[in-house]
Amino acid sequence: MKILHTSDWHLGHQLHGYSRDYEHQTFLDWLADTLEKQQIDALLVAGDIFDTANPPASAWRMLYRFLARVAKSLPNLDVVMIGGNHDSPSKLDAPHELLKAFDLHMVGGIHRDENGQLDHDRMLIPITNKQGEQAAWVLAVPFLRSADLRTEDLDEDDDRLIKGVETLYGEMTEAARALQTDQQALIGMGHAYMASGKLSEMSERRVLGGNQHALPASIFADDITYVALGHLHLAQRVAKKEHVRYCGSPIPLSMSERNYAHQAVIVELDGKAVSQIESIVIPRTVDMLKVPSSPAPLEQVLEALEALSVDEVPREQQPFLEVHVLLDKPQALLREKVLQAIDGKAVRLAKITPHYQQQEQQDSLNHRRLSDVSPEQVFALSWAKKYQGEPDEAMASAFEQLLIQVEDAQDGDAVRSEGGK
Repeated sequence: MKILHTSDWHLGHQLHGYSRDYEHQTFLDWLADTLEKQQIDALLVAGDIFDTANPPASAWRMLYRFLARVAKSLPNLDVVMIGGNHDSPSKLDAPHELLKAFDLHMVGGIHRDENGQLDHDRMLIPITNKQGEQAAWVLAVPFLRSADLRTEDLDEDDDRLIKGVETLYGEMTEAARALQTDQQALIGMGHAYMASGKLSEMSERRVLGGNQHALPASIFADDITYVALGHLHLAQRVAKKEHVRYCGSPIPLSMSERNYAHQAVIVELDGKAVSQIESIVIPRTVDMLKVPSSPAPLEQVLEALEALSVDEVPREQQPFLEVHVLLDKPQALLREKVLQAIDGKAVRLAKITPHYQQQEQQDSLNHRRLSDVSPEQVFALSWAKKYQGEPDEAMASAFEQLLIQVEDAQDGDAVRSEGGK
């Protein structure tokens, strides 16, 4: 049996105001071609299908057009998609019954009955091989918010978030084992921040409470054959385990991800065992340029930009440009000077990053756009100004807990708003 693992599509994403529709459509076309050429039996999409909880209609059209294509060209393909922290659980769950009729399974959120019991059937999905035989059970566990977890009966000494996630996966694994036959594999899915995972700047969050709540690989039982993870945009193994992986995002979602080798993962199973894991590189359709390679004075930067040579291509294919300038003090009309230097060139100015000489980090932050600064950096700067030092571990942990609570509250408001509509 052959499985293709992908994640973090972020359909509807914009990079500094520029649409990514061309790149996403090119990726989806490549993905459909790859599924057909490789004769894949099951496609697993591990969360963050969309970039926001309220994606534009164009993003939904793109998704449905892709699903319609593969349903027609590969009628026996099983598709399993789970919600990520960027997705709306209720929106993803809405077309569930319709998609299920075509072996397209979309699990947006956790479901429990009136007694609080987990709906295992909703998240346990059978997938079949080319002979039409069921070859595996997929534990399609979406992004877990704190409200999804049951922590009332846990010991006070336990980390409640980690233990709550571990308990939920344990319950799902037991339910799968009760249905599993001798030759059927168990495939785990999740959208989470795992311990030792490498984050990219400004693109991802340490969901579920920050670094102190990074989930250990031990939440997945030893008899789970492969674990398809989403959330981190850099493809990587977890805890040096070959079978527990992030496949990464299909396109760079920030300028800091320009050097990532974006990829999908093909997993071949022989019964309960993995026979082969292969990473296949996704073609880059739009370049990301950094000029100059390291910060330089404005005059040198403008000269480098004027000397920049790029091919003439349609607007949606033009490279994104990030400019790094070394300054003594804030420069008036900086953006206008940069735009003048690239006038007539087939590039899209995404970001200008000023670097200030002989200034402390807290001073340089004063001259950066709010969108370029993380909440943690703002908190650290404010703390340093008031208390002349860095916040201790307990205070940093408390701040990250507040961030998670704010995100959970915003998710709840979005769900209630959808219900009102």
